[in-house]
Amino acid sequence: MEQPIQSVIRFMRREVVLTAAVLLALLSSVFVGPANLDLSYIDWNTLALLFGLMAVMKGFQKAGMFLSLGSRLLEVTASTRSMLAVLVFLPFVCSMVITNDVSLITFVPFGIAVLKIAGQEKLVVPMAVLQTAAANLGSMFTPMGNPQNLYLYGKSGMGFLELCGILFPYVLASGLAILLLIVIRRPEPVKSMSIDVQMGSTKMLALCFAGFAICLLGIFKLLPPLLIAAVIAAFLLAFDRELLLSVDYSLLGTFLAFFIFIGNVSGIESFQAFLSAALAGREVLVSVLASQVISNVPAALLLSGFTSQWESLLIGCNLGGLGTLIASMASLISYKLIAQEYPERKGTYFFWFTVCNVGLLALLLALYFLLEMLF
Repeated sequence: MEQPIQSVIRFMRREVVLTAAVLLALLSSVFVGPANLDLSYIDWNTLALLFGLMAVMKGFQKAGMFLSLGSRLLEVTASTRSMLAVLVFLPFVCSMVITNDVSLITFVPFGIAVLKIAGQEKLVVPMAVLQTAAANLGSMFTPMGNPQNLYLYGKSGMGFLELCGILFPYVLASGLAILLLIVIRRPEPVKSMSIDVQMGSTKMLALCFAGFAICLLGIFKLLPPLLIAAVIAAFLLAFDRELLLSVDYSLLGTFLAFFIFIGNVSGIESFQAFLSAALAGREVLVSVLASQVISNVPAALLLSGFTSQWESLLIGCNLGGLGTLIASMASLISYKLIAQEYPERKGTYFFWFTVCNVGLLALLLALYFLLEMLF
C-alpha cells in the first residue's frame, strides 16, 4: 500500500493546479449537494478544441519543424545580440500559433544547446528570462496562443479579428520592450553556426498541417469542435498512439474540474454577489491580481462565471500572466529547465525573471490605463 500512496503524492506534487482544481470541484459538489450539481458549465467545445490543438502541436514538435526554423535563422547571426534576438523572438512569434508552453518546451532547451555550442553560456539566464516573457506575451495575440484565450474566445462569442485587435497594442508594446532589452546589451562577435536538426517526413508534416487546418475551421466556427477532436483522436489512435498519449491531459482535467467548480459556486448567492461586486468596474485589476496567486488560466475560468465584461477579462488575464512565477503556468517550464541544467543559477534566474516580469506588467498596465483615458 505504501508504493501507491507515494505515487499519488508524487502526482499531486507534480500536478498542483490539477489537484487543487479537483479538490475545489469535489468540495463545492459536497457543499451544494448532488441534486444541485450544474454540469451545464462544462464547455465541451473548448475542451475539444484544446485537445485538437495540443495534439497537432505535439505533432509539429515531434517533426522538428520549429527547431529547423530556428537553426536556419541562426545561420545568419553575427553577434550575441542578433543570436539573442533570434532565440527570443522565435517563441514570441511561434507562441501565437503553437501556444506559450509548447514554445518554451521547444525553444528553451534549443537555446541552451545553441549557447553551449557558441561558448556563450553566460547568456543562459537572460535568454531564458526573455524567452519566457516573449512566449507569454506573444501568445496573447491569437485565440489559439494560450488556453485562456481559447476559452474566453468561445465563451464571449467575439470574432477572431476582434480578439486580435483588442490585444494588438499590448503585443506590439511588449515586443518593442523586449527588443529594447536585447538592443541595450553589448554585442560580442560570434561565428555563424548551423545546428543539425532532423526534420520529420514530408508526409508527417503534411498531416500536421492538415490537422492544424481542421482546428482552424473549428476556431472560425465552421466545423463542430467535438467532431474535430473525434477525428484527430481516431487518427492518432490508429496511427500514432505515442503522440496521443503525450497530450497534456492534466490541463484538460484542470479545465473540466474548474468548470464543475464554477457551476457549483455560481449557484451560491452570497459567493456570486461577493465576486460580482469585486469585479464590477475592476475586471482588469482583479484578473491581474487573481492570476498572481492561482495563475491566469484558472483565473479566467473562475472569473468568467461572474462577469460579462469579456474584453476587460481578456486583457486582465493575459497581462496577469506576468508578475509572479506562477502567474502563467508556462513560466514554470523555463524555471524547471534552468534548475535542472544549471542548479547554481536558479536563484539568479528567479530574481531576474521577477524583475523583468514585474517591469513588463507595470508597463502594460500603464498602457491599459492610458488607452482607457484616450478612448
